[in-house]
Amino acid sequence: MAAFLFATLVVCASSAPRPKTQETNPQSGQGTDNGQISTNPDRQAPPTEQEKPSWVKKSSPRGEFVIAPLPISSPALGTGIVPVLGYIFPLSTRDTISPPSVIAGAGLVTDNGSRAFVIAGDLYFNQNTYHSVLVYAKGNLNYDLYGIGAVAGNAGRKLALEQKGQVVFAEFLRRLGWKFFAGPRFISGNSTITIRGNGPQEIPPPPDLGLDTNLRSLGFHLQRDARSNRFYPSDGTLLNFTGDFFAKGLGSKYSFQSYKVNFSKYWSLGERHVLAYNANFCGTGGEPPFYGNCIYGTNNQLRGYTAGQYLDRYMYSTQFEYRLTLPKRFGVVAFVGIGEVFRGGDELLEGRNLLPGGGGGVRFLLSKKHHLNLRADVAAGKNSHTWALGIGEAF
Repeated sequence: MAAFLFATLVVCASSAPRPKTQETNPQSGQGTDNGQISTNPDRQAPPTEQEKPSWVKKSSPRGEFVIAPLPISSPALGTGIVPVLGYIFPLSTRDTISPPSVIAGAGLVTDNGSRAFVIAGDLYFNQNTYHSVLVYAKGNLNYDLYGIGAVAGNAGRKLALEQKGQVVFAEFLRRLGWKFFAGPRFISGNSTITIRGNGPQEIPPPPDLGLDTNLRSLGFHLQRDARSNRFYPSDGTLLNFTGDFFAKGLGSKYSFQSYKVNFSKYWSLGERHVLAYNANFCGTGGEPPFYGNCIYGTNNQLRGYTAGQYLDRYMYSTQFEYRLTLPKRFGVVAFVGIGEVFRGGDELLEGRNLLPGGGGGVRFLLSKKHHLNLRADVAAGKNSHTWALGIGEAF
């Protein structure tokens, strides 16, 4: 399926809890500040049923369900709901080293006619030696195309499109040592794009309208995860480097390459205070379709922007977020960042189309055992704003 559809559906899936790596044994809902890793994350007594919100239900000592019907108000997709169901559990009760695995599903229904669902599994096993991810997504998304580049995004002229398709994503990583994981990944999908409605066409339509287009790639993923807690890190770092190679020889309509680097660092500033930093870079080579470019505003990089309004061959973003845990399960955050989409190195050096963003949010603790939060963020960007709910931190 098209990369835009894939990226948007994965954003919906990210509302479900995502496993990361090592997890400490938090006390009073906090990750440990000394960076020590618990070899048995289940050693702490689980919260009682009276301590849990009604939508978090523990089915057995082995795992925990998380259920959340999340409202959505997106400038790209409209207003609606994202129902999320997740199950957090260890694959083997005798494996005390591997982080808990997650099986999750999420849907999407909005007032602009977008409909989608995604099913995902993120599994750790064999004493944290292997990490496997499998995702299937299908749906139709109604969104606006603004054109390629920052100038097109600033102009605000758009074309209403509908994209229908499906995607399969698979990844298998093996631990290498020094907290590194590496392994292959595979993407395969198809989509059809049509013009939506009979309104004026403010920009030229993209090629291949009405045609079923296949995209297929092989790639790699290198990860180093040294965070102290998987859902609410208070210290440590996370590095992800991926490369996806779409090729006609694999059955893809387009041949292009996509590279992404994402780095996060966390500092504990006290028992209830955390400062988080994130930097992201995306680069595209070859001849991608418009939705194969780097798309600004997806995956919370940066919040405050309509996903798809700014897209180009290259993109970077950087942001800070301050997190404060309050009594009675609540917390607050404030964040600020800046980024840019650009065609090549010359535009990067000019820095004329910077895209700043910032905002704040409220957190509510869903699971004391994992310090898993429900988040609500309001953000403002350049001539735009967003409001979003999700499960887990933005990064």
